Amino acid sequence: VLYLFCAALTEHKILFLSSSYQRLTDACRALLALMFPLKYSFTYVPILPAQLLEVLSTPTPFIIGVHSIFQSETQELLDVVIADLDGGTVNVPECVHISLLPEPLLQQTREALSMVLDPELEVADLAFPPSTISASSLKMQDKEIRAVFLRLFAQLLQGYRWCLHIIRIHPEPVIRFHKVS
Repeated sequence: VLYLFCAALTEHKILFLSSSYQRLTDACRALLALMFPLKYSFTYVPILPAQLLEVLSTPTPFIIGVHSIFQSETQELLDVVIADLDGGTVNVPECVHISLLPEPLLQQTREALSMVLDPELEVADLAFPPSTISASSLKMQDKEIRAVFLRLFAQLLQGYRWCLHIIRIHPEPVIRFHKVS
C-alpha cells in the first residue's frame, strides 16, 4: 500500500487488476482516500472497459482498474506499476523508480499501520500480556488508517512556509513557492 501511495504521490501510472469489479472500485477509491487532503488530478478510471484498453499506453499518470481477463494485454506496459488484487502483489518495473517516504517517516508509518491492522503485535512480546485485546471495528479501523496517513501528511508538509517567498516589486506582494527549497 505504501508503494502504491508513493507512486500516486509522485505521479506514476498505477494499474489495478482483479477479477472482481467491486474490488477494483474499492481499491481505486481507497488509494484516492489515502491521499487526503490532496486531490488526484490525473486520469482516474476505476473500471476501464475492454474497448478502451489502448488508454493504458497514454504518457500521462493514471489510476485505472482493469478486469484480470485482460492481464495479457497489460504485460507489454513497461512504465506502469501493476497491483494484482487477486494475488496480492505489486509489480514495479525496472525502469520505474518510486521515491519512497524519507526514512524516519517510512518506518513510523509502517509501524503505525501494523498496529492498526494487527493490534496484538503491540503486546506479543510481553511476559504478562493483558487478558483482553479488542480489535477495532471496521469503521474504527478505517478512521485509524486515515489518521495514520493524515499524520503522515502533517509531518511531510511541516515547515512548508519556509519555501514561500514574498516578491514585493509589484504593487501588491506576490507569494511564490520556491520548488528547490
